[in-house]
Amino acid sequence: MKKTLHSIKTFLQSLRFKKFVKRLGIFILGCIVFIVIASGALSFYFNRNKTEIIAKINTKINENINGKFHIGDFQYKFLTGFPNFTLALKDVELKDNQWNTHKHTLLKANEIEVRLNVLNLLQKEINIHKILINEAQIYVYKAENGYSNANIFKPKKKKTPETTSESGTTIDQVDLNDVHFVLDNRIGHKLFDIDIASLKSKVNYDDENWQTDVFLKTNIKSLAFNTVHGSFAKQKLLQGTFAVSYAAEKEKIDVKTENLKIGKDAFDIVAFFNLAKGSALFGINIGTTILWEDASNLLSENISSKLNRFNLKEEIDVNCDIKGDFNAEGDPKIVVQAEVKNNELSIPDGLITDCGFKGIFTNNFKPKSGFNDANSAIILTRLSGKYKNIPLTIPQLSINNLDKPLATGIVKSDFDIENLNEENAEKWINFTEGHATANLKFQFDIVDLYITKPRFIGNVNIQNASFHFIPKNVRAEKINVQLEFTQEALLIKKIAYKHQKNTIFIDGRIDNFLNLYYDAPEKMVVNWNIYCPSIDIRQFLGVLATSQKKKMTVKKPSMSHQLRTAIEKCIVHISIKADKITYNKLTATNTKAQIQMIDSRLVIKNGSLQTCGGSINFSSTVSPNGKNFNFASNAQVNQVDITRFLKSFSNFGITSFSPNNIRGKLTSNANVTGLINSNGELIPNSAHGNLVFNVSQGALRNFEPIMKIGKFAFPFRDVENITFSDLSGNFKLRGEQIDVNKLTISSSVLNLDAQGVYSFGRGTNLALTVPLRNSKNDAQLATKAERDAVRQRGIVLHLLAVDDNGKMKIKWGKKDKNN
Repeated sequence: MKKTLHSIKTFLQSLRFKKFVKRLGIFILGCIVFIVIASGALSFYFNRNKTEIIAKINTKINENINGKFHIGDFQYKFLTGFPNFTLALKDVELKDNQWNTHKHTLLKANEIEVRLNVLNLLQKEINIHKILINEAQIYVYKAENGYSNANIFKPKKKKTPETTSESGTTIDQVDLNDVHFVLDNRIGHKLFDIDIASLKSKVNYDDENWQTDVFLKTNIKSLAFNTVHGSFAKQKLLQGTFAVSYAAEKEKIDVKTENLKIGKDAFDIVAFFNLAKGSALFGINIGTTILWEDASNLLSENISSKLNRFNLKEEIDVNCDIKGDFNAEGDPKIVVQAEVKNNELSIPDGLITDCGFKGIFTNNFKPKSGFNDANSAIILTRLSGKYKNIPLTIPQLSINNLDKPLATGIVKSDFDIENLNEENAEKWINFTEGHATANLKFQFDIVDLYITKPRFIGNVNIQNASFHFIPKNVRAEKINVQLEFTQEALLIKKIAYKHQKNTIFIDGRIDNFLNLYYDAPEKMVVNWNIYCPSIDIRQFLGVLATSQKKKMTVKKPSMSHQLRTAIEKCIVHISIKADKITYNKLTATNTKAQIQMIDSRLVIKNGSLQTCGGSINFSSTVSPNGKNFNFASNAQVNQVDITRFLKSFSNFGITSFSPNNIRGKLTSNANVTGLINSNGELIPNSAHGNLVFNVSQGALRNFEPIMKIGKFAFPFRDVENITFSDLSGNFKLRGEQIDVNKLTISSSVLNLDAQGVYSFGRGTNLALTVPLRNSKNDAQLATKAERDAVRQRGIVLHLLAVDDNGKMKIKWGKKDKNN
């Protein structure tokens, strides 16, 4: 190492090296002197020929334009661009011949630096090799009638064999600094407005073809293909290098760039622009990997305003293809393709996690219907994810017409139904177990980007579902349901419902379901067919209870809210058949009825059942009244055992006698209203209405009112055990009191007719007509006419049964006709 350093040092100190350095210095000095002398000569030449050079430049430019070219001043730049001749044009303006009409100056620059070939200049020719434009404004204007101020340039003359060898003027290099460029196309409503901080381009020519690499750094103020809809990449910084080439035969410019920065994101772009006369076709293809939000903010307002309502958490691969005509009105054709994997999609209606799909956007869904929102579509394929913890698979989803978006597709799902509790923000139903599968074709409107009125065709199967319906406090266990959605109806198949000791089998349909569910749920009629091997009616009264409705401020109706509204407002028709029904102490068999549920009212029509050895036909209405229930019933009772019947209904609240006091077969016609409690028991003194009855094969045992009369009037007759040949009445029920319009008793002890008011509390005032004759043998008479003939013979007592401080008192007298 020391030896090498010594050798280098020796060489540097040698005479040979010193001569080399001296000669090199003289050469460099000579070059400098030559440059100074040449530049001085060029300066001298310019100053001497300035007028001629200016005239030639003006002539050269004016030969090629239809307008006015104005230069404020000229300046030669010493040594700049050597060996070329550099000329600075000051305060340059370029206007077309129609400037006074539209007032848009094509070019206005503080300085344009022009570099001329020295050899051509010495031969009195102008050959521009480089132009530098500094601090300028370029405004390219195209009017509605097709006129453009860029048409200032005259078309080039075609070359002939005689002129082929002649040298033409070419510009090898163009640099722009601080240039404001505007392209204002009023025909197509297009506006490109950019601030060019720097543009550098060096052109390589091949005959009439050329190619260049253009470095561009610019801020985009407007890149609007349709000014009505707004700008792409607005207020974004664009920086990168473009490979640009021009093919003279095709009259087309091709552009390609990689890693072009727009804002903070990088893009690969391939584009073409057709320059042929009468054609302004262009195409731009853009590829990138970008965040959804960043991509949306690069698009025009009409698109981004919609896309900003969505979001994808992770980056996506996107390709955008734009094709159009600069002379055409409206938007260009736009096709955007994206692939999403393992992402999280935010939509106005919620969040889809574990999301993946391939997506296409086009604004030309039907090829001959134009490029607009009405003809735009979003097509998603192989979409999968979890919506509110419910897994979804959608092979294809199409959203057509972005003016009035309509989505169609097929959705499949397989999930545990406890996941539905996530959707139930109002907490009106709680699922505890069960599994569901769904395979549905769907269609729904999108209003303000929210899903509205989804319609389905297909099937849903639910197995072993258990839930708590909170507003009615109804619990159900192990329900199996098959639902089939059709265009005409919703078919409900094979529902097996278990509730406590009850098992119910249900099927049904809802006609016109898809329309009425959203638009008029109060008109929706649910037709049920119900079969019950055994059922306890009291356990279902809670279904009718009015839930406590809380006032809630809901920004938009959710699917859960819509379902609850439909359940509460719809009309339910039930055709019921039960082998065995229990209601309090009543047991009935072979029960049939038509039931309607309307606005929390239970309406029963054409009911029939067998009980207590007879039959009952009935109709009834039950509706909530606070914690109790109003009922209105019309019943025809035929030959039921009166003792068992009264026991079944807790003697209808009567305390003055018990069901054990009376025996026989009851036939009656009743039209009664009243109140029952949540246990299904009649509230005392609440019944109102009319009752007509007849008891055959009757007997009265230990009935206190009769026993009192008997002890007073017939102390020697058996009034504790009375048999009847006729026991009938016509009553009007008024709560605590009963208007006895007619009561006829023909018995083994006495005959009795009663009329007046009987009270379960106070206010009894009954007029009694009692013949004294012994009627023991009247029952042996063959006909009723014979019995009626002897009924009033003999002495007849007229008595009053009246209220005496809450107790019944018997006294002589007739009832006042005015009372």
